Amino acid sequence: MQSYKTSDPLAQSGIQVEPKRDLEALIRKLIDEGDGWIDFSKFMSTALYEPRWGYYSSQNSQIGSSPSLGSDFVTAPELSVAFGQALGNSVAQALEQTQTQEVWEFGPGTGELARQLLEHLGDRVTKYTLVDVSGELRALQNENLRNFKHKVQWVSELPPSMQGVLIGNEVLDALPVNLLKRKSGVWLEQGVTYSQRSAESVTDLPVDFDSYAFEWAFRETSLRPPTEVGFTGDYLTEIHPQGAAFIQTLVEKFTHGAFFFIDYGFPEREYYHPQRHMGTLMCHFRHRSDDNPLLLVGQKDITAHVNFTAMALAAQDAGADVLGYTSQAHFLINSGLLEALERVPSSQRAAGLKLINEHEMGELFKVLVIGVGVSFDPLGCQHADRTHTL
Repeated sequence: MQSYKTSDPLAQSGIQVEPKRDLEALIRKLIDEGDGWIDFSKFMSTALYEPRWGYYSSQNSQIGSSPSLGSDFVTAPELSVAFGQALGNSVAQALEQTQTQEVWEFGPGTGELARQLLEHLGDRVTKYTLVDVSGELRALQNENLRNFKHKVQWVSELPPSMQGVLIGNEVLDALPVNLLKRKSGVWLEQGVTYSQRSAESVTDLPVDFDSYAFEWAFRETSLRPPTEVGFTGDYLTEIHPQGAAFIQTLVEKFTHGAFFFIDYGFPEREYYHPQRHMGTLMCHFRHRSDDNPLLLVGQKDITAHVNFTAMALAAQDAGADVLGYTSQAHFLINSGLLEALERVPSSQRAAGLKLINEHEMGELFKVLVIGVGVSFDPLGCQHADRTHTL
């Protein structure tokens, strides 16, 4: 096993945070139990979702427009209510096609998207279920959804049988990934180990700073990316077995329904392009980005772009149909975003246009629509559908 140390420019920027010693100690315990190594998927899962100390278990406000308020990133519903109104038009069509009145939202964040959808859809929705692993944001969600208490419920585990329309806005990117690195023609899995800092380096650190440091470590593996076409030289990338398993589980549980997954990512041939040799792993902290998840563990978000081809294949393998796939810009415009923007105050329109501008969210974000037991032409994909690129 090879290992090497890494530095984090973000952690050296002067931003003061409280170290999550319990979380770091737990990860070191997992590494010890794993014979000195854990794969990155386990590291990412623990850092984000550990029930007591993980990032998404924190009571901090991760989502918001201002770093001064302690937020790390902003999502589409916080930019403009027009997002929820446009998405709501597509959800209304899906509710009619599935002959249901029920919506499931995964990773509901502040509850802002749920509020927008419930206001827009009115009586077309009688039951709105929020699926949240942490529950720490429930007080904020309760406040945002106080006018809809008769329709809203929360669950942390999925029931045996489900139906209706499912929304996953920026959910797939937060599912744990495995890291693969090709070096000198040999494929290695990139995992995590730790070492104790030297006495000299500890001297210069704050008194409460942990004397241990996480490091990257590599092991030979039989795992491979879905394609190696055109690869030359060293290459770092991700594979998404947990994302695929998540999709398959949903398909198996739904008797009939439609899924809308909105996230940043690419089809497979773009995801594993030879020029994308540094992978897509990214962290978010106080509206700044970096590519090192091994420091500020539990303090910052960890994401990877979505391989939409892998998600589509997982759905099909489980018996579902891919109904549509397109850019967020085309999906929202097809769903009536421009008309919705005309109804919001002019001061909010510039923020709303970020949703469709090609150099912002419009092209990087994609929308994948999946049908279980239903088949229809999704409103948001009726023009400029890209299913053929998957």
